[in-house]
Amino acid sequence: MAEIWESIYKSNHEMWGLNPTPSTIIAKDFFIEKGIKNMLIPGFGYGRNAQVFIENGIHVTGIEISKTAIKKAKKHFGADTKVYHGSVSAMPFDAIKYDGIYSYSLIHLLDTEERKKLIKDCYDQLAKGGYMIFVVVSKKAPNYGTGNYISEDRYEVHKGLCLYFYDEKSIEKEFGDFGLFEVNEIEEDLPFYIVKCRKS
Repeated sequence: MAEIWESIYKSNHEMWGLNPTPSTIIAKDFFIEKGIKNMLIPGFGYGRNAQVFIENGIHVTGIEISKTAIKKAKKHFGADTKVYHGSVSAMPFDAIKYDGIYSYSLIHLLDTEERKKLIKDCYDQLAKGGYMIFVVVSKKAPNYGTGNYISEDRYEVHKGLCLYFYDEKSIEKEFGDFGLFEVNEIEEDLPFYIVKCRKS
């Protein structure tokens, strides 16, 4: 996985631009409403989704598998944000309990056991009363069912890049024991679900 993303970030400029996604704006508004002050972003990328939280007074820590992406984040958004280099499968990287966790378009890149571990690890790092938001790809995406079949609802859509496609049933199955309270659909470059959980 690390080699794939290192190659992608090296061969492409800031391929998704420097502006946050619509779902990130929704998450930002939600976290501000809930008074979130410190948050973790697993799958930090080059920081385009982090900046909007930072600009609104939220302290952000990231996890990113690509050193090139981290360098790009420092170039565009400054050197103040702590970004751990490594795979989310190696969580936790610190002992901090975060008010909020935001993971955009990451979890569906993982296999079943990796997804389970990421959800649990994120939940374990939430402070009591904290919120976590995952943005996950939907089965309504046009590339669902294309490419090489890996396992149920999981396909290799590009060489070395596998996606697990969610519906509301699989969201309930994977997030149901971790404070799941709301699921919304959103259309971006692909159809996604915004999955919200709270640690009571």
